Amino acid sequence: MAQYALIMTLAGIGIPVLAALNAQLGGRIGSPAAAATVLFVVAFATSLVVATITGPQGFAQLGTAPKHLFLAGGLIAFYVLSITFIAPHFGIGNAVFFVLLGQLLSAALIDHFGLFGAQVSPVSLMRAAGIGTMALGVWLTQQA
Repeated sequence: MAQYALIMTLAGIGIPVLAALNAQLGGRIGSPAAAATVLFVVAFATSLVVATITGPQGFAQLGTAPKHLFLAGGLIAFYVLSITFIAPHFGIGNAVFFVLLGQLLSAALIDHFGLFGAQVSPVSLMRAAGIGTMALGVWLTQQA
């Protein structure tokens, strides 16, 4: 479990770095949408290499997957496009704050109701207090 926590912490570190780098690229080339497209091309190439090495047989099963599961690609596109457009005007910290707030709320709902096949983990009073404390902590980091 510790290795999972470490990997997810590194992924979390990457989110504001991604936002800052892509916002900067969008500003330099004059097109946040083009910067997002470049990000997706690099991400696609990276994912393709990893998938080819670790289990290319998964591609053969794509036709059997429920189509609603492909919505994840649209959601990541929405995230990247929105952070690339908004972060330069709103600030990386503010943009990521609201992303984190949305993540806290949606994660709690997904777990509470077991949506999308997630393990059910009801939002107890203690868990709600923890989520509220996390949200407050993130908000406090943005107060200057």
